[in-house]
This record gives sequence, C-alpha cells and structure tokens, in this order.
Amino acid sequence: MTEQSPTRPVPGPPLPVAAPPPADVPPPPEPSGTGEDRFADLDEQPVAEHVAVFEAEHSRLQRELGTIDQL
Repeated sequence: MTEQSPTRPVPGPPLPVAAPPPADVPPPPEPSGTGEDRFADLDEQPVAEHVAVFEAEHSRLQRELGTIDQL
C-alpha cells in the first residue's frame, strides 16, 4: 500500500496589478539627490508622511524600470 503525500495549499488568484495613472495626471515631483538623500531625513518626519515618500520613490522606480524594455 502506498502512502498519500501530504496535501499542499492551493495558490490563490493573482494579485491585482496597479493601473498606470491617467495620461492627464502629471507624475509627482521627483526629489532631488540620490536615493539615500531621499530617505536621509525620513526619521525626522512623522510616520504618517513616510507613506508619501515611499510612494513617490516607488513611482520613480516603476518609471525608470519601465524603460528597460525599450533599450
């Protein structure tokens, strides 16, 4: 008699992909300096403002990485 293998969890549905912003909405302004400079004073800001800093950096990285396929 053969033993049954343990059951494994079934993967769920794929996570939704964020839609790009509409063309008429300008991108948020990019902070000046290097990536490290953007986060240098983060510890001095209220935690509630951290989200906006990280979202701006995420948007910048998405734009930059989106150009890779075009090279």
